[in-house]
Amino acid sequence: MPQGQPTVVPDDGLTTRQRRNRPLVLVHTGVGKGKSTAAFGLALRAWNQSWPVGVFQFVKSAKWRVGEERALRVLGESGEGGTVAWHKMGEGWSWLQRSQQDAISSEEAAREGWEQVKRDLAAETYRLYVLDEFAYPMHWGWVDTDEVVSVLRDRPGTQHVVITGRNAPQKLLDFADLVTDMSKVKHPMDAGQKGQRGIEW
Repeated sequence: MPQGQPTVVPDDGLTTRQRRNRPLVLVHTGVGKGKSTAAFGLALRAWNQSWPVGVFQFVKSAKWRVGEERALRVLGESGEGGTVAWHKMGEGWSWLQRSQQDAISSEEAAREGWEQVKRDLAAETYRLYVLDEFAYPMHWGWVDTDEVVSVLRDRPGTQHVVITGRNAPQKLLDFADLVTDMSKVKHPMDAGQKGQRGIEW
């Protein structure tokens, strides 16, 4: 795309402005690091445009205090830019071994999280939704991918949605407007180094 110009102009009956302002579904998937980080960078841009932002964390532990959360909460409360609401749905589902009962509770929590997202989409609560690690509940079969695609296709207004997580279902990838697959070339963990403050959180 030289100078930001699309190489194709579809015959869809839309004006350039209408096409440019069409709400997007973005997916950040793959085994590499940076999927959530990229989504939170997008949230910063949305905040700067004075958009209301809703972050829904589906997998990361509710006990974790990540840097992006603190930064976006402070910005959201600053009175400048947009508002930021942060919802934590999980308790480390993807990394911790759980009993069968805990797994059922996690599945129910994921479904309730999705129900809340659906309610907010219907009410047009936010302009940008960050559904962090939401690819996991779909991959595990906890949330129906066909329903997700249907809800996102029919969402009203100009609500943008970014979904992160490994193993994003193919149906979601086919539907999304923008898909980025984060691939890993090299990682410190390969050499036995654990995550560190300021890099991973």
